[in-house]
Order: sequence, then C-alpha cells, then structure tokens
Amino acid sequence: MALPTRPLGTSGLQITTIGLGTWAMGGGGWAFGWGPQDDEHSLATMRHAVELGINWIDTAGEYGHGHAEEVVGSFLRDLPEADRPFVFTKCGPTWDPHDPMKESRSDLSPKNIRRQTEDSLRRLGVERVDLMQFHWPDEGGVPIDESWAELAKLIDEGKVRAGGVSNFDTTLLAHCEQVRHVDSLQQEFSLVERRVAAKELTWVRDHGTGLLCYSPIASGQLTDGFTAERVQAMPSSDWRRREFREPYLSRNLALRDCLRPIAERHETNVMSVALAWLLHWDGVTADIVGARRPEQVDDWIGAASLQLTRDDLHEIGDAAEETKAGEGPVRPRG
Repeated sequence: MALPTRPLGTSGLQITTIGLGTWAMGGGGWAFGWGPQDDEHSLATMRHAVELGINWIDTAGEYGHGHAEEVVGSFLRDLPEADRPFVFTKCGPTWDPHDPMKESRSDLSPKNIRRQTEDSLRRLGVERVDLMQFHWPDEGGVPIDESWAELAKLIDEGKVRAGGVSNFDTTLLAHCEQVRHVDSLQQEFSLVERRVAAKELTWVRDHGTGLLCYSPIASGQLTDGFTAERVQAMPSSDWRRREFREPYLSRNLALRDCLRPIAERHETNVMSVALAWLLHWDGVTADIVGARRPEQVDDWIGAASLQLTRDDLHEIGDAAEETKAGEGPVRPRG
C-alpha cells in the first residue's frame, strides 16, 4: 500500500505520515511500562504495519530497558535489507537494573550518548541508526552544546544518519542549532495536549526541522472504546492507571465523543479523526502511533490519507473549547 509521505525536515528521509511506535512493546516491569506484552504479537504487529506501507518504526533504549530495541532487532533480522523500514531510537535515560521500577534519569554526557548509541546498534543489529534522538533534556548539568556536538560526531562517523531531540523547548533547540542542524523534534501533541502548537511548532517550521507527534491519541483516550472503567481494569504495571485522573479524563473522553459525528461522515473511527487533525497543522511531519497487535494497525492506518474539511476542523476546535479538554491552540494554522 502506498501511503502519503513527507520529508523529515532537511534530513533527506522521506517518511510516511504515520509511523509505528514501540513504547508498549517494551513490556511491563519498568516505571513507564504498559503491562505485559507478548513478543510474538509485537513482531506480528511490526510485520503487518510494514506490509501496509509504514516505512519507519520509532523505539527507544528506555522502552523495557532495552527490550523494545531487541524485539525490533529481531524483526529487522528477518527482513531483506532493502525491505527494512527506517528505525528511529533515543538515548539519554539511565536506569537502575537492580530497581527497574525506579524512574530513570536523563544523562546526556558525551560518554553516555556514545555508550547508549553503541548499545542501540547492538540490540537493533544494524550498523547505523537512521535517527538518534535525545529522549529528554539532561538532568545532570551537562551543557547541551557538548551533548549535541557528540551526536554530531556520531553522525560524521556514520553510526547515525540524522539527529533529533525529544521534549526540548525552543531555548534548547536554539542552542543545538548553533552546533549542528536539528533534523527533528519529537513532542507530545494530541487533541488534549496541544501546547507544542503555541511555540515549538513555529520554531521547527521556521528552521526546517521535522516534527514527530508522540502520544497522538493521548495513550488511548482518543479511541472509540476507551472508558474510565477500563483504566481501573488495567494491570498495576501499566503507567496509565496512576496517571489518568479526574476531572481531566472525563473532559478528554467528552472531546473524544464529539469526534463521533465527524468520524461517521468520513466512514471511519474517532482515532483516525484525531490523528488526521494533527496532520493538518503546518509543520507537522508525522504521527507516531503505537499498537500491540496487528489488528490495531488496521484501526488507524487510514488516518494517513484522511482529509478533514474546513467545517470538520472548525467543529473540532469548538468541541475542544466547549469541553475544556487539554491546553493550547485548537485550530490548525497553515
């Protein structure tokens, strides 16, 4: 299947407007896990996504403390090199192997960046990562220009093709840009988390940087069947059980319900409407959408080609204002 593509900034990478995220594929047993996950289901999900035309997978060293990268590596080994999707990963967070439920700390020291890049290459079974991203800003006082200079060295050495950051504000982005161009920014962006549209989205558009939207369906809240009861039924190892709280959950679900008439008009589901809404913002490159089973990919793959009308966008903006769900601009610009 031929899916729409967009350039990832000026990196030279042409990527589908939806990519597959592997956060949940890290499994349970760590601070931000999604509960138990069957590796065979993960492999089947990646296989199905690529068969449907997805040409990139996003992962991170932190997901399952290396496990998600290992599963992605297993998937890649079964594919001819010419058929492999691009692989994007992240470095920075360090974790305690003796206390996996302890939250990680971001270390962007040059030494740790290089060590974690080598670890990712080994787990993924590749000679070069297509996109290496700093997962979070450094928490230990390392100057960002030193961190970014080290990633630039890894790019020059051929171990990394493009360099990006995640969860960075415009001040940090500007410091990085002085050292080397920032190829991409990965930021949380959804109908209920819109703050990036107020500032960072303008920066990436003005600087030729790609924007990858993570948690675009608010970790499940913007799907047809999500309920408050479902949150209570989640395993204790699923981070969402402790994070999804009132009154925000009810507001988010109310906004989700407002998408149903739009979805019906387009003969699709509310998740696809929420994903397509993001792709209407000037400066957005693509959405990262997670899946734990192959059939879940079928639920959102159509969003890549869904064109919302001006009336649809106006209706969604009104609903966001009326339900008071989330923060940030409500109407796409561009």
